[in-house]
Amino acid sequence: MERSPEGSLQLVGEGQVLEDGQLHNRVIHADLLQVVELLPAACADLLVLDPPYNMDKEFAGMKFSRRSDQDYLAYLETWFPPLLRCLKPTASIYLCGDWKNSACLYQLLTRHAIVRNRIVWQREKGRGASHNWKNACEDIWFATLGKDFYFDVESVKQKRRVLAPYRQEGRPKDWQETEEGRFRLTHPGNFWDDISVPYWSMPENTEHPTQKPEKLLAKLVLASCPPGGLVLDPFLGSGTSAVVARKLGRQFLGVEQNLDYCLLAQKRLAMAAENPAIQGYTDGVFWERNTARLQKSGAVGRNRVP
Repeated sequence: MERSPEGSLQLVGEGQVLEDGQLHNRVIHADLLQVVELLPAACADLLVLDPPYNMDKEFAGMKFSRRSDQDYLAYLETWFPPLLRCLKPTASIYLCGDWKNSACLYQLLTRHAIVRNRIVWQREKGRGASHNWKNACEDIWFATLGKDFYFDVESVKQKRRVLAPYRQEGRPKDWQETEEGRFRLTHPGNFWDDISVPYWSMPENTEHPTQKPEKLLAKLVLASCPPGGLVLDPFLGSGTSAVVARKLGRQFLGVEQNLDYCLLAQKRLAMAAENPAIQGYTDGVFWERNTARLQKSGAVGRNRVP
């Protein structure tokens, strides 16, 4: 297929091993199990995994069926260990799931990596339940291959409004007075309540049924992939991880078996080249929800990384 400035869409032939120079900024249209052994070793700084959750779900004509926990764990084992050879020794792993399959994800990671944390992020969308609590959160497990790994905490601090400003000797203590109001830069925790699931009026919104927000992926990329490093996503879907990598000055490699989603990712990558803005991330910090009017005007383009 034709190469484009937005990153090429590639079909991998049987037995064709990809070299390092061939993999930067690529979207590969293929089944992961058919190409995982063809990917080069020790190439990725960050592995982002958003596989099908253990539920009945259709993805543009492709169906995933719910199964027992034991069978779901066996499914994870078919592709997760082979992917580890693609990671650098200092690489990090983020594995997405929900409360139903989170125990399986933990078991998987403890077998093959070092579990560092579990992030819980709040979803605004979701159906209510008459005889249960509404499912309004998802999990992201954070793991590394070894003891040494990249983590840039300064790049993922959050700008929060100060409701009860404390002063010491008449001066603000641990907060700043700005034109937009009183704010404090806080260290990121493992509960994220500042994420908005893409909806119809957001430029990043697509028809993909399980699309992750760009702001969510931006936190993972900035924290755990060095500038210029490679983000590997073997379940690329609509391309959010690749789009965010491009906007933040990282390389990407994505694998996706659905051609429609591959083309959708290509379209979004072309848009990212023209507009690198990420909703909720301005001037190098993450903002709380519902603060758009407080963020300075002209934010488009400020997140561009050379």
